[in-house]
Amino acid sequence: MIIKLGFIGAGTAGTALAVQLSQRGYPVVAVASRTFASAQGLAGKVPECQACEMPQQVADAAELVFITTPDDAIASVVAKLRWSAGKTVVHCSGAASLDVLETARQAGAQVGGFHPLQTFASAQQAIQNLPGSAFGIEAEGELLDRLAKMAQAMEGDWVQLQGEDKVLYHAAAVFACNYWITLIRVASELWEHFGADSSKAIKALMPLLRGTLLNVESVGLPNCLTGPIARGDLGTIEKHMAALEKEAPEFLALYRELGLHTIPVALGKGRVDDAGAEAMKKKLTTGA
Repeated sequence: MIIKLGFIGAGTAGTALAVQLSQRGYPVVAVASRTFASAQGLAGKVPECQACEMPQQVADAAELVFITTPDDAIASVVAKLRWSAGKTVVHCSGAASLDVLETARQAGAQVGGFHPLQTFASAQQAIQNLPGSAFGIEAEGELLDRLAKMAQAMEGDWVQLQGEDKVLYHAAAVFACNYWITLIRVASELWEHFGADSSKAIKALMPLLRGTLLNVESVGLPNCLTGPIARGDLGTIEKHMAALEKEAPEFLALYRELGLHTIPVALGKGRVDDAGAEAMKKKLTTGA
């Protein structure tokens, strides 16, 4: 049975979910946001969706309400609204458990979590990126089935999470997405040491980054690992460390730490043996 959806929060995640679910036959009937202009912006992208000045109007109009505010606002927004049995309230935080929806639960509403495992830099990009994404779902029974069908409707996979799983699940996403950006920044700054600006570095590195992702997707871990640690190439590791110590010492500790965490991947691939792994650990730890 298709139910009427509402959104409180018209940022990138809320916009992407509302647009994509509407396009797949889920009626999105109402939206509210911190500003009425934001609500109008989202409503303009979704057929027959009403922009509401007050969040309570969304809670009253919709059967299932997505809370797509910033994480630290979820609990306070939900606590200010009137809920009742027959309503469903779902937040879209990656790290928060269902505790932030406790006031809605106490009022008789069904509660759940539905987190798109995707990066959203802008609303339009979010709409384009969402199909095919995975979703972290914290729910049970009928609501779990309903949210899983929504994920599948958007061509995505899904994983069921318990409240205690959420923070590690979200930390994993930070490693895979946010900290990858940090590593790209480090790489581009190293290019500046030999006279290339960061924009040229990013352009040059993009084919390498795409190739890396393709390798992860096509051959998986650990076989996708390449480079000196995958080969047990102590000489190159030593040269890297010497160059970093001389030219960019602020990155040497990061290089060592990432190298140590890469050695088990190399062992899994099978190109290095235990003795080679120990030699690399010694080199990365002591420099000797």
